[in-house]
Amino acid sequence: MSEKHSNSTLTRRRMLQATGAAGALGFAGCLSNVTDGGDGGSNTMELLHGWTGGDGKAAINALTDGFDEAYPDVETDYKPIGGGGNTNLNTVVANRLSQNNPPSTFAGWPGKNFQKYEGVLGDLTSVWEDEGFMDSHIQEAVDACQTDDGNFAAVPIGSHRLNCLFYSTDVVEAAGVDPNSMSSLSDLISAMDQVAANTEAVPMAQAMTAPWTTLQLFGVVLLGQEGYDSYMTFVNGEGGGDAVRSALETTGTILSNYIPSDAASSNLTQSNELIMNDEAAFIHQGNWAAGAYRTNDLTYNEDWGFVPFPGTEGMYTLHIDSFLYPTNNSGENPSPEATKKWMSYAGSLEGQQLFDPLKGCIPTRTDANPEDFGPYLAETIEDFQNAEERPPTLAHGLAVSPTAMSQMKEVITNEFTGPYNVDAAATGLLEAAQQ
Repeated sequence: MSEKHSNSTLTRRRMLQATGAAGALGFAGCLSNVTDGGDGGSNTMELLHGWTGGDGKAAINALTDGFDEAYPDVETDYKPIGGGGNTNLNTVVANRLSQNNPPSTFAGWPGKNFQKYEGVLGDLTSVWEDEGFMDSHIQEAVDACQTDDGNFAAVPIGSHRLNCLFYSTDVVEAAGVDPNSMSSLSDLISAMDQVAANTEAVPMAQAMTAPWTTLQLFGVVLLGQEGYDSYMTFVNGEGGGDAVRSALETTGTILSNYIPSDAASSNLTQSNELIMNDEAAFIHQGNWAAGAYRTNDLTYNEDWGFVPFPGTEGMYTLHIDSFLYPTNNSGENPSPEATKKWMSYAGSLEGQQLFDPLKGCIPTRTDANPEDFGPYLAETIEDFQNAEERPPTLAHGLAVSPTAMSQMKEVITNEFTGPYNVDAAATGLLEAAQQ
């Protein structure tokens, strides 16, 4: 066995272990109902993704339909794999890579998330150079799609903003609340008190079947209440205990008093439906929530509205979706030529024009016309361009390592899912951030 082969096999084993118990149990049949896709074949471009419903399904279908029309000679095998927060998708990908049976590509996050795929990603630099992507995409996407050795291992498909607060216009009007007047967490809490006093609606929709939603809420509270510098100090593993504890206290106040009684059994789709059905006033989510509103024919500023999460005005919390380029033990992609055609299309202006408006994200292309993306996303594009700060998202792979994020989710599960143990959660999160 060559040294290269040995190192690659070891990396795959470590990567599978990093997925935690769920990934390990996949071999024992715990996830036996999750289709792993098998071998796509050297002439087939096999794509794994987690967009199985709503805005995500509409967006990926638009993108794949566009690719099929542009490249009718390419044989394709598109495999959607459902599961909250991409849990099942990540497990299937880890299993496939550990078995030396990679798909042609899979949807995932770039940036620090690459760390868990070290040694199993190929080089797409030729695509980036041939397509001029380094000049036609935002610098954050260019940087995030490069591995530590400077090679490109992914192509971005769009950027989500995470410091969003969406609301039902009917509910806030009935409550006598002006969302545009809120500039702090105390303003938000006062507004939620008004909702509770003046309407039958829930002040804030929240999904809690998975810990990432609470970690995400904590992150935006930290950013909005304690400021950009405190947020970056924490995510960089440089301390900031007082700010973390204060943000956890506020997050605990929200979760203890203003969310649905059945939040523990609600997923993201169910919680967002409360906004669409005028059963909740506010929800904090990435702007994929707006993709759901669009695909359900709801009108911006009539049925629903948006403001930056209080305290984060002038910021754009950055998240990027991408398609990764995996390889086998020999360093080869299963369908290199076909996969590179897919990557070229996903990073093209046409590809992002098809995918992004339906998904509720903005293009990473710098040559996109905002008017092609609807009024809400046009505003988001302008906000991105004018943002004073673009902090990386905490719960979605850009700000912290995969190990740190996994540990943070464990802390949320064990210490901050009710009751809300601020001291224990703060200690755990601060320790995790140093990983």
